[in-house]
Amino acid sequence: MSLSRFLGLILVLGASPGVSAEALWVGRFSEGDTSIPAPWKLERLSAKHPPTRYALRRWDGVVAIEAHADKSMALLGRPVAVDLTKTPILCWQWRIDAPVASADMTRKSGDDYAARVYLTFSVPPEQLGLGTRAKLALARSIYGDQVPDAALNYVWDNRHPVGTLQDNAYTDRARMLVLRSGAARAGAWVHERRNVLKDFKLAFGDAGGQLSGLAVASDTDNTGEKAHAGFADLRFVAHEEDCAVTGNE
Repeated sequence: MSLSRFLGLILVLGASPGVSAEALWVGRFSEGDTSIPAPWKLERLSAKHPPTRYALRRWDGVVAIEAHADKSMALLGRPVAVDLTKTPILCWQWRIDAPVASADMTRKSGDDYAARVYLTFSVPPEQLGLGTRAKLALARSIYGDQVPDAALNYVWDNRHPVGTLQDNAYTDRARMLVLRSGAARAGAWVHERRNVLKDFKLAFGDAGGQLSGLAVASDTDNTGEKAHAGFADLRFVAHEEDCAVTGNE
């Protein structure tokens, strides 16, 4: 995803000393919205395949982003600037109709997911190392600024155990973390709560990273399958806060 596109709208969350930080909502929608509002934007990574289609709908009582993938791939992303030392917890809910049957996250030809939440980070150059900087420069010369310094993907996979963490099949600068696997929870909304600061350190070690963007996606460009997913109520909260939603509006 292009990091330069995340410079449009920067949201900063501040909290006074001794006061619990308020939730920073980055994905809450209203039935009055006729389309997905800015700063959300379609991020098409390649012209080779059609883009995944995204729209808003009320889905079993939840106003959500609905994704339809058909041999397609595109991210729906937005900029974020979050102080993860104050609000490290990402809360959201998602759902799928079914996992991508022939997907295999260990191979480029199987790098598809019915649903994923994608976080991009900027990392100080001095913390990347010479070899990593060289690889990033080469990748960006081919794919452009859509290659981030680091990316963390929370995925709904089809076969790998929950908790699996591994490099993306295309680049080790993107790490894939399986939160759900298989069809056992398909067809219903599932709530998630992740400590992004902790997960980033798990994925990339002690390298400091500044969260710069968030996206959702349903992609089937490699397997040629179809997928149908939903995403809602995305927000960052303090460690001591829960993820309860008082209402979806």
